[in-house]
Amino acid sequence: MTTPQPAALSDALKALLEQASTWSRQNQPERAADCWRRVLEQSPDVAPALNGLGSYYLSRGELGEAQRLLQRAATVSDQPAMAYANLSRVHSARGDLPQALEAIKQAIQAEPAAWGAHAEKARLLQQLGREREAATAWSAAMAYMPPAFAQAPHMQALVSEAKASIAANQAQLREFMLDHLHGALEGGSRRELERFDHCLDILTGRRTFVTARPLMLPFPRLPAIPFFHREDYDWVPRLEAAFPDILVELETLLAQQRAFEPYVQTPAGEPMGQFAALDRKLDWGAYFLWRNGQRIDHQADLCLRTEAALFAHAPLNRVPNRAPVAFFSALKPGTHIPPHNGATNTRLTVHLPLIIPPDCGLRVGGETHVWKPGELVLFDDTIQHEAWNFSDQLRVVLIFDIWHPMLTDLEKRLVAHTVEGIMAFYGEGADLGEL
Repeated sequence: MTTPQPAALSDALKALLEQASTWSRQNQPERAADCWRRVLEQSPDVAPALNGLGSYYLSRGELGEAQRLLQRAATVSDQPAMAYANLSRVHSARGDLPQALEAIKQAIQAEPAAWGAHAEKARLLQQLGREREAATAWSAAMAYMPPAFAQAPHMQALVSEAKASIAANQAQLREFMLDHLHGALEGGSRRELERFDHCLDILTGRRTFVTARPLMLPFPRLPAIPFFHREDYDWVPRLEAAFPDILVELETLLAQQRAFEPYVQTPAGEPMGQFAALDRKLDWGAYFLWRNGQRIDHQADLCLRTEAALFAHAPLNRVPNRAPVAFFSALKPGTHIPPHNGATNTRLTVHLPLIIPPDCGLRVGGETHVWKPGELVLFDDTIQHEAWNFSDQLRVVLIFDIWHPMLTDLEKRLVAHTVEGIMAFYGEGADLGEL
């Protein structure tokens, strides 16, 4: 059944909704509530009326009726963020903080850029004693808050609260990391540790990163180079020599219709954001040989020559439970991966183009590259990048990560320890948003 929304309502019902909004703005809630009731008597699934009347009962402390109306609003609305936010307030009023947190997460999933919902999530996490996760929620709230709001006088108390939470968390993280890294720092000279010290300063809020935009671990003084010259690295020709064998293994997988999986699979309850159009769809498919540092045996066993070439020649990055990662990436015809930034500039992303029809490309920063079968592409994915396949055929590349070539061996070890430390600090399963 199609739910009637304002655009499809009669003129009389539209007038009642408008009158309700007027009464509400004039701080006359009883008159507004009467208008919403009259709308629902004639059309019981009008989301704005359900949400408005639910909010009215919430303000009166009639929580049962408020919850009934708001749950219905969330069910029937195609934009349920406000209904879920109000449901969160109902659960908070009842003292059910876990349910309030789940509702505000649903509000964020419906509208990921709603800074107010992130702020409410932060406060709920604080009340639950989950200060570290609260700090990441405050960070999201500040990231999405328009500058004009952040500078407004009436917002300064909230902004100060957010900054205090973020700063306290960063200070705790710094202490934790210094303890976690104890021993790993020994033996390095001041010059050898200079970039890493800057990295730790950025991670813990003492400095800002001003070049690319890594989402998790920024490492300073690495130049923001969109594409690296493949001719500069002696391992590249040896890996490219394996192109025919790798292509044969891929073609065998495709001929046998081996199952690719959606590359984008947002966990339940988390906002899909810019990848919503690709979420859980095979438009952007992946066939993993290695994932999060773990070998996918039943898939890698079918691609032994590919795996052997990677491990024999490529300087793969190694981080326990995080890397290496290696997979075939398939874009179906007409697929566009929107602009985004990667997690850390301590690694480069490498593509080995395998099946490349016309009208395909990769943009990194302001530079666009057209794949050529068999020629490796090395790029820094923390610089904003996007890819597309506007042809009528499948596009497939092999993707893997390598250490950034400018990192020293000591820095590589420290980065691996740092990533382990970040995960240990927040704990498995913590709600860290985009961290």
